[in-house]
Amino acid sequence: MKTPFAPRLVALTLAATLLTPLPVALAQSVPASRADIAMSFSPLVKQAGPAVVNIYTKRRVQQRISPLLQDPLFQRFFGEALSGIPRERVESSLGSGVILASDGLIVTNAHVIKDSDEITVVLADRREFAARLVTTDEQVDLAVLRIDPGKEKLPVLEMHDSDDLEVGDLVLAIGNPFGVGQTVTSGIVSAVARTAVGISDYNFFIQTDAAINPGNSGGALIGMDGRLVGINTAIYSRSGGSIGIGFAIPANMVRTVVDAVRNGGKLVRPWIGAGGQAVTSEIASSMGLPRPAGVLINQVRKGGPADQAGLKVGDVVTAVNGKAVDDPDSMRYRVATLGVGGNTSITVLRNGREQTLALRLIGPPEDPPRQETILAGRTPLSGAKVANLNPALVEELRFDGADSGVVVLEVGRGSPAASLGLRPGDVVLSVNNVDIRRVGDLDAALAGQVRRWTIAVRRGDQTLTTTVGG
Repeated sequence: MKTPFAPRLVALTLAATLLTPLPVALAQSVPASRADIAMSFSPLVKQAGPAVVNIYTKRRVQQRISPLLQDPLFQRFFGEALSGIPRERVESSLGSGVILASDGLIVTNAHVIKDSDEITVVLADRREFAARLVTTDEQVDLAVLRIDPGKEKLPVLEMHDSDDLEVGDLVLAIGNPFGVGQTVTSGIVSAVARTAVGISDYNFFIQTDAAINPGNSGGALIGMDGRLVGINTAIYSRSGGSIGIGFAIPANMVRTVVDAVRNGGKLVRPWIGAGGQAVTSEIASSMGLPRPAGVLINQVRKGGPADQAGLKVGDVVTAVNGKAVDDPDSMRYRVATLGVGGNTSITVLRNGREQTLALRLIGPPEDPPRQETILAGRTPLSGAKVANLNPALVEELRFDGADSGVVVLEVGRGSPAASLGLRPGDVVLSVNNVDIRRVGDLDAALAGQVRRWTIAVRRGDQTLTTTVGG
């Protein structure tokens, strides 16, 4: 008679064992390694949670008034009623952030605070502070804020070396999803070098299945040592909610932005003066490579750091500073996190042999000078603001194309250039079959008395040619 009840008794005994509170000493300690992970994440949350903040922004938007309402006759008869119509509305948004310095330095996503007029930071203990924007870096979707806590030191999160992360590691996401208040979700690292995402110019993300939802942007992704491994920035979703595919900016990229602020300087990333493409299986087979990996160099700027290091077209870059690279995005990320100054090593395959080259880490040069010019006169390009492309301007504009030539920066509304269909980002190739390499060439080509104009521009991957006049 006792036999049928034995399984139930065992189950109840096991449940009671699992529900027994952990010893106080164990519950309050932070695991020293992956092998020491406890059943509860509570110690990690208690350590990291106070340093994760809620961010609320307000943006004033001027409302468009119907032309009918602006009519003087309409205003005469209905002016008093119209006076009650608001001329602007206030748009609010929310997000999260992480305190990285006890004096009030906070990092969040650039898209969280973009175009905001007011930024309010709310701490985990509900204290509120007005925040000012210190710097924003839309290329990596990061922004740095500062609040004034007075004499009180704020809780902070230390940053972990995000290169130590491995697929399968446990992580926690802390933020303010949907504005419900600080929320903690858990998951694992699904990938550590996800590049085909298209979220920012520096495509290199930690992927996690920890639930991340709207409002989590700018919040913390922490490892099992309670330190910051990434800033949650985006999700892949068809419904707007989490489906287990979230992305975080690695802490090592966050560190470069924060260090620039702490050092009081402008953020400048290294420029190598070379570009390439991912090695596909077809390229690997044609080159006799064991597998498709690395970046096949297809352009090297003369006199640039890569050229001085001895990098050549046809080389395959397999590592930067000892870290493997599999595509141009990962190579760009590895270089960007090193900062300007000193040297680093790049590993290349050349004719089947591996070599290590010393690459100098310098910022992008202003060579040639930009020579920004607003074109005038009786020409089809009048009203366009143009400049000489150089590496610094290419980096500033996030220009995806050649780093030389004459680029259109702005087009005046209602100008001949606007009527021609010219757009910012267009590169002027030729005017009346005269090649344009510098702003001076363009000025000279437009100086003559010409009745018929043939103008060629490059827009993305296309070359567009237009003829005007007769």
